[in-house]
Amino acid sequence: MAAVSPSSHLSKAVRQQYMSLPQGETCQVTYVWIDGTGEGLRSKTRTLYSEPKSIEDIPEWNFDGSSTYQAEGSNSDMYLIPVCMFKDPFTLDPNKLVFCEVLKYNRLPAETNHRLSCSKVMEAVKEHCIWFGMEQEYTLLGVDGHPFGWPTNGYPAPQGPYYCGVGANNAYGRDIVECHYKACLYAGVKIYGTNAEVMPSQWEFQVGPCEGIEMGDHLWVARYLLHRVCEDFGVVATLDPKPMVGNWCGAGCHTNVSTKEMREKGGLQYIEQAIEKLSKKHAEHIRVYDPHGGKDNIRRLTGLHETSSIEDFSAGVANRGASIRIPRQVGQEKRGYFEDRRPAANCDPYTVTRSIAATCLLDTDEGENSK
Repeated sequence: MAAVSPSSHLSKAVRQQYMSLPQGETCQVTYVWIDGTGEGLRSKTRTLYSEPKSIEDIPEWNFDGSSTYQAEGSNSDMYLIPVCMFKDPFTLDPNKLVFCEVLKYNRLPAETNHRLSCSKVMEAVKEHCIWFGMEQEYTLLGVDGHPFGWPTNGYPAPQGPYYCGVGANNAYGRDIVECHYKACLYAGVKIYGTNAEVMPSQWEFQVGPCEGIEMGDHLWVARYLLHRVCEDFGVVATLDPKPMVGNWCGAGCHTNVSTKEMREKGGLQYIEQAIEKLSKKHAEHIRVYDPHGGKDNIRRLTGLHETSSIEDFSAGVANRGASIRIPRQVGQEKRGYFEDRRPAANCDPYTVTRSIAATCLLDTDEGENSK
């Protein structure tokens, strides 16, 4: 059994004694942001003396960017700009979680703040009412880095019984998954569903459908909630695209895309047009589908384990080995959506959705290059 963190053994009954204390008219607001790695999330909490009713009621704040890989110590203050608000499932309503953009000292976006450029693209294509749904795969690890539930020495039985599996010999960590699901629902995250994945201790949750910029906001907050729930259980959720070498599935963030034209009668022609445009920019998309320019995804997109090769672009109906999959029902009804299977589990949803929207709906490279 994988090792769990010491903090998970602290008395939850004692904690609850304090958490149940009344707090009067005050409100705890936890600010959440993306750090300088482009993958990690940070948070800190302050008191407001009345409950905020909208994002406009949340003041800007700041933090020490030299401690988050985002600034030098000699000029370290970074700005936190609140952009969306959720209920806090850990300290409960009226307390809030607030997701924030990060600006540098000169109030330009931090290097890992891709939300601003994404928002510009989504504004430019808003007439198309573009919807996204993202399927976030992740793997549960002990704090020692060993997959949760795997034998201390050796490996579990080969893949086969674990996908959507039931039973103690097939499903590892369901308590965490169900707590995360409830936390998302309470917070107001648009979580769509969840299931066990092909590799044991690997799971998936889906967020969406979300329109435009909302997709990135809700997925990032869902990730924050996942890490916090895992913290309570003393385990780690990794978004590594290939956490275990060998004959084990990797982890992706399949992205489902639909415009108003695609959803209407005869929409398949617009899906095919979008796929044709994507085929011409395969290399550009691979570069933004993980935080390290494709270096993470190359371990996952091998052409094996329900993936396409990172070198090739392909599309097909009901084909999980293709870059782009058209669901069978969409092929039959001639309208609906398509699924881009290339994004890695640790992708930034802002760069993914920005690039897809720009390639499919704009005649510029704004999706890949704007900042």
